[in-house]
Amino acid sequence: MKDKVIELIKEAESFTSKDANEIEQFRIRFLGKKGVLKDLFAAFKEVPNDQKKEFGQLLNQLQAKAKERIEELKNASSSTSSTGKGDIDLTLPVLNETLGARHPLSLVRNEIIEIFARIGYTVSEGPEIEDDWHNFTALNFPEEHPARDMQDTFFIDEKHALRTHTSSVQVRVMENSTPPIRTISPGRVFRNEAISARAHCIFHQVEGLYIDKDVSFADLKQTLLYFAREMFGEKTQIRLRPSYFPFTEPSAEVDVSCNICSGKGCNVCKHTGFLEILGCGMVDPNVLKNCGIDPEVYTGFAFGMGIERIAMLKYQINDLRLFFENDMRFLKQFKSTI
Repeated sequence: MKDKVIELIKEAESFTSKDANEIEQFRIRFLGKKGVLKDLFAAFKEVPNDQKKEFGQLLNQLQAKAKERIEELKNASSSTSSTGKGDIDLTLPVLNETLGARHPLSLVRNEIIEIFARIGYTVSEGPEIEDDWHNFTALNFPEEHPARDMQDTFFIDEKHALRTHTSSVQVRVMENSTPPIRTISPGRVFRNEAISARAHCIFHQVEGLYIDKDVSFADLKQTLLYFAREMFGEKTQIRLRPSYFPFTEPSAEVDVSCNICSGKGCNVCKHTGFLEILGCGMVDPNVLKNCGIDPEVYTGFAFGMGIERIAMLKYQINDLRLFFENDMRFLKQFKSTI
């Protein structure tokens, strides 16, 4: 009996295999419910008392060797599998099956730029953190003037704030250019407003500026009608409502017919059939003076529109917050959009 145990210990020490099935069969043979160790422990009671100690030590040694060998072989087999040698051809090209898509706001921004580029507008950009002069004073917002309360501002310090409109870029263009000027200024702006289906504290604008000799309000209206029909279709209607902006005089709000409800009324257009998309007006002579342009020689118009509002109309989206939530179910709908 003793010699048999010694032979089994040698067999356990010498056993080797990389095959998981063979390792499992080895485990069952030695450590299984019907394995050799169970039979040997059952036969332990028949061993003479003077040999029990030595025989018991050999059985424990056999059990320990079998367990140790099984663990070693399993670890070696697992390590070989994880490297994947022989299973993966590292020279094969990578298949990039998941393609991204432009965000709907980027799509609309690019389309707006393209529409105005057809009629000679260039693109101007500026900083998102602005000083008081470019964001307010140069645009005819005197200090302590009530007009400053029209826009809830995120102030950084007494002299700087996150820009509330991209009109600040227009000021920089006028300060550094000689008319004629024809430019649009796309960018992100910030206002301390409550977030809802129609408003957000962060949004995107495209503001336009045209300055030359003999520019009239009729030129402004025709430009905006051209844009609306290029963006929303030939049947699109616009309406202009008198309004007030410190930097334009006269000023107007521009609405386009709501294509979400086809003019019947919905929560987006507040059941009016029209949706406000931009403000506009003739550049105030004081703004021209502040920027070093002679208002006796030149006139001009300016307009500003929210990209989110345009996107809501174009793609018939009824909640502006969807643009900022990064919901993949929403964004994947624009994969096929160029």
